[in-house]
Amino acid sequence: MKNKILQSFDEAVADIPDGSTVMFPGFGVGSPQNLIAALNRQGAKELTGISNGHGGTTGRVDVGTLIEAGQVRKMICAFTAPTHPSRITPFVQKYNDGEMEAELLPQGTLAERIRSAAAGIGGFFTPASVGTELAEGKEHREINGRTYVLEFPLHADYAFIKAWQADTFGNLQFRLAQRNFNPIMAMAAKTTIVELENEIVSVGELDPDKIHVPGIYVDRMVIIPPDGIWETGP
Repeated sequence: MKNKILQSFDEAVADIPDGSTVMFPGFGVGSPQNLIAALNRQGAKELTGISNGHGGTTGRVDVGTLIEAGQVRKMICAFTAPTHPSRITPFVQKYNDGEMEAELLPQGTLAERIRSAAAGIGGFFTPASVGTELAEGKEHREINGRTYVLEFPLHADYAFIKAWQADTFGNLQFRLAQRNFNPIMAMAAKTTIVELENEIVSVGELDPDKIHVPGIYVDRMVIIPPDGIWETGP
């Protein structure tokens, strides 16, 4: 069995090339902050990010850290406006200055496009966004008297995942808000990299009924050290 356990976050992201598409889950305890910080140190550029949001303001480690560093070319997300209009995020500043692209999606559509990639679905029709700018240029179809718009799956080269626990094969357990975009993103990428809050146990020690993502989808795992690290690049 392939060894999926790595000793550092820097090692886990070392081979990510410029131009990669990377998925970033979030919601507090579900944010893979150490992997993001490591990618910031690594310096890959021209990235396309897929995330529910675009990160916060300076001083917080999230996808906004990569945006502020000029590493992200495009964001695909459900929320583009800052939660506080008076706070200009790196994303808003760079988008307004024409330094990066953005694709806005309804939150449910974003989740379903990711899940469709995980499930091998070629596309789906949804009523979300019909009649808005978000549906312009997309195929429409009337089904049972209601208009739907065609959406396609969102695949990624890499998914950064944060989980509660795993076994040596990579079977994952999540807790609390980690069970937001983490499970579907873990299954929608070519390479899934996981940061773990707890020790890695032997195969068979996890309750099969409490495994949320099968290890077949997991490629690399790193345990978060007691100090938590999070050091970003220069």
